[in-house]
Amino acid sequence: METPAGSPPQPPSRRLIDKQILALAVPALGALVAEPIFVLVDSAVVGHLGTAQLAGLSLASTVLLTLVGLCVFLAYATTAAVARRIGAGHRREALQSGIDGMWLALGLGLVLAAALWFGGGWAIGAMGGTGEVAHHALVYLRWSGLGLPGMLVVLASTGVLRGLQDTRTPLYVAAGGATFNAILNVVLVYGVGLGIAGSGIGTAVAQLTMGAVLGVVVVRGARREGASLRPAAGGIWSNARAGAPLFVRTLSLRLAILLTVFVATGLGEVTLAGYQVVASVWGLAAFALDALAIAAQALVGHGLGAGDRSHVRSVLRRTLQWGVAAGALLGLVMAVGGWWFALFFTSDPDVRTAVALGMAVCGLLLPMAGWVFVLDGVLIGAGDGRYLAWAGMVTFVVYVPFALAVRELAPDGAAGLAWLWAAFAGVFMAARALTTGLRARGDRWMVTGA
Repeated sequence: METPAGSPPQPPSRRLIDKQILALAVPALGALVAEPIFVLVDSAVVGHLGTAQLAGLSLASTVLLTLVGLCVFLAYATTAAVARRIGAGHRREALQSGIDGMWLALGLGLVLAAALWFGGGWAIGAMGGTGEVAHHALVYLRWSGLGLPGMLVVLASTGVLRGLQDTRTPLYVAAGGATFNAILNVVLVYGVGLGIAGSGIGTAVAQLTMGAVLGVVVVRGARREGASLRPAAGGIWSNARAGAPLFVRTLSLRLAILLTVFVATGLGEVTLAGYQVVASVWGLAAFALDALAIAAQALVGHGLGAGDRSHVRSVLRRTLQWGVAAGALLGLVMAVGGWWFALFFTSDPDVRTAVALGMAVCGLLLPMAGWVFVLDGVLIGAGDGRYLAWAGMVTFVVYVPFALAVRELAPDGAAGLAWLWAAFAGVFMAARALTTGLRARGDRWMVTGA
């Protein structure tokens, strides 16, 4: 039945929205999971070289993952900008914005690669690296850091494709890159005999190749639409300004995580070991919830660009339902299976008890995290980065006294870990849920048009 002329458009059915969410979220999840495989492969290959090499890899990869994590705004800001322009029917402008974002990523990647090559020793020393461990860390950091331009182009080009509602291409490239990285690592480390340097070189080559492949995909699309491929200072600056608030927002999350590790360290070896296990499982659950957030980014940006607020509201409601439900399901697995998860990671009975209790706390609170992650994606898709930056710093400030109180007052071992996760997954996430939830209830974030 057709809509009568002049009547407002009918909101899409729940089934249609579900199809759109799944079509975007499932491939996005695959791409998200593929990136950590780089670190796992490197760890498996380098681990057989010796303890000092593996410890060095741990230090170097922490630096690299922090830098890449802080630069995730390249994907988020580009997704929002491209999706909004596509929704408004401005396809050429959308791809032009994407090209400018990729130029920004390339320039930033070159600067960071140079900084790591010449200043990597300082970074390793600041993290406490000394002797043979520091030497191996610096070797890996310098060679692997050469792949940062490719990795940041991957972020920006992935953002373009997500804005175009294409999450399959990044998935295929991520899977191919992970496989290529594994082959290169084995060949260069053992076949050629380059040691840990070979692992860094292999990772850099794989990342540069991924960046080139995704870059070609976006460039071809831009050429078809008549977009310029030259770097435009105005467009690059516009992308940088749009990404700056999201950088601050991401920085607040990283600071909260660093503070949590600091507290865990102060509560003793059992608490720190248990924290590492629980954090790893929490991270896997976060990938699943982030996939829903990515779907929300693309759908909300497209809807606001088209000026369809009713559709955006429908997407908001449905993605929140998906986020809470997914959080509840994953939380149940964590809470019930905590003891069995612990068996895979440690034989220490005290650590096993700490892991089981920590996962039980996380499992109970994970539905709220699902709510938070989806709301984050909705507001990022709406281009509401300034609010998210402000809210991120406020929630971090709220979390600080609770985290420090746990460090001072909580006992070590299982009880300490439970209190720590209650602070992070409870207080910190509740503060984020409150700030983003209040914002989503209003309409100030629903700015329509390109």
